[in-house]
Amino acid sequence: MSWRKRVVLEWTNDFEQFLRSIKRGRKVGTEETLRRYRNLFKKYLEGKELTEELVNYVAKHRNDWLRIVFRHYARYLYYRRKIPSNLYELIISTVLGRVSRLGIRYYDIKDEDVVRTLEFLKKNNELYYGVYRVLLESGARIKHVLEMIRNWNPDEEVATYGYSGKCLVCFEEKGFCRYYMGLRGTTMPCEWIYFSTDTLKIISKYAPKRIYYNNIARYARRHELLRPSIMRKVSWRIMIETIDRLAALFIQSRFGEISLEEKSLNLVELADREYPKYLKVLNERFFEKIKD
Repeated sequence: MSWRKRVVLEWTNDFEQFLRSIKRGRKVGTEETLRRYRNLFKKYLEGKELTEELVNYVAKHRNDWLRIVFRHYARYLYYRRKIPSNLYELIISTVLGRVSRLGIRYYDIKDEDVVRTLEFLKKNNELYYGVYRVLLESGARIKHVLEMIRNWNPDEEVATYGYSGKCLVCFEEKGFCRYYMGLRGTTMPCEWIYFSTDTLKIISKYAPKRIYYNNIARYARRHELLRPSIMRKVSWRIMIETIDRLAALFIQSRFGEISLEEKSLNLVELADREYPKYLKVLNERFFEKIKD
């Protein structure tokens, strides 16, 4: 490996700007991700000289995020013409990003485990039961559901690109509501969170309220319940079997899987039409089996 000149790794404001707005592909859109990158860089890379030994060390490191931030830094060095193209390509081919050591992961989640989890929560912790219901009914990420509950303001008027109206929109005759989040342009977008009117009755009793993910996760482990993050996987598995796939992608804000042509369609109208079918299946498979 040929090193043209000595390069010392240093976290700078210029590198942060590169991550936020210049680098190709997805930009770093959240402070949480940026803080994780910065902490790892400072701990393992700050002040180190770019050498073959360092590249091999990072390539073998078990922390996926460290390898990712190192790859970003290599792109940054190449962008600023501090390393030649052959060295940059060698680093990228040597240091892989996220590596799956187990191959494809299969989640064998049984319906009875979902029912058992929901039943326990309904009897013992109504707030967490409401959170799990939203997770299952929407397929939203746990961080977005908790953010919605923390900042709950259903009557707030929103005027933005593509939508104008109140945050909470309900269709009583169809048995569901959707809450506008409007999180786009981030690594984890969330446009709407869908849930049933039955779930709304639970959530509205407690929201706005700050709920910490670690508290829910510990509660689930202590009582041997399904983890909250599993609900998104259960939701996706059932949703794509039940309703139009494009509607499912929109409901779960999986925008990266929607083509530009499809994005020009009225996806809200499609999702609103399809969603009651999904709720009907959830009721039959889970909620109707919960014992009072």
